[in-house]
Amino acid sequence: MSDSEFFARHFGLRERPFTLLPDPDFLMWTRAHKRAFSILEYGLMSRAPITVVTGEVGAGKTTLLQKLLTSMDDDVLVGLISNAQGGRGDLLHWVLGALDIECDLDVAYVAKFQLLQDFLIEQYSDGRRVVLIIDEAQNLSIEGLEELRMLTNINSNKDELLQLILIGQPELRRMILRPELRQFAQRVSATYHIPPMDAETTEDYIRHRLRHAGGTGEEFTETAISLIHAKSGGVPRLVNKLCDFAMVYAVSGEAQIVDEAIVNEVLWDGIFLATPEPGEDAAE
Repeated sequence: MSDSEFFARHFGLRERPFTLLPDPDFLMWTRAHKRAFSILEYGLMSRAPITVVTGEVGAGKTTLLQKLLTSMDDDVLVGLISNAQGGRGDLLHWVLGALDIECDLDVAYVAKFQLLQDFLIEQYSDGRRVVLIIDEAQNLSIEGLEELRMLTNINSNKDELLQLILIGQPELRRMILRPELRQFAQRVSATYHIPPMDAETTEDYIRHRLRHAGGTGEEFTETAISLIHAKSGGVPRLVNKLCDFAMVYAVSGEAQIVDEAIVNEVLWDGIFLATPEPGEDAAE
């Protein structure tokens, strides 16, 4: 029996309910996540040039993205870029790679651009749409965002040949609002920011994951959940981390219920980093 199986069996669960890996199967559709997903779907449906969804680290953006990928129509070709960096020209090479367009690194920028344009026109002629998704888009520079905007100028009559979906942390939203990116902002047709969960939603979220894993949802007391919300700031990934640590402590103490005292033990031992101050990034 694996450690994970032993952990789950201790609570009568099928699996660990609070792993840190994004898992669409565990997604709880909070009001904010429903709205964020609706914006993503609207961007696709309306053929928006650029759609932007932002949220704090661990807010559930990647899980939403994975859910979106599973719901794409067959006529949509998707290219995915994560953590793209570099100067002018480097981003275009990332784009070509994401779309499986073969290109020599030493080819001139104009030749790379022509390769992309020819590819997009070919896909359009074959009745396919091309969507480029950039995850962790806050890592892009001002020049990188401007380069992306220029790519959205490739069109055929009134149809967009390339749609962009940008997923990132709150600083991406702040970047887009800068005066030098006003042309980029004008191309953003749909945008949404995922806020942290409030206390009520945090409780629903914890109980949802417990029930999804085969539990009753009552494995955590109300006071334990209140403390978890206060220390996590309502950020889903931090909620998961603190809940997971608390369940490990419960197993080691042979407790069947996670109460406030167990959560406090985790906090006192310093193995969980509390909510960061405004302007700082939460731990992954």
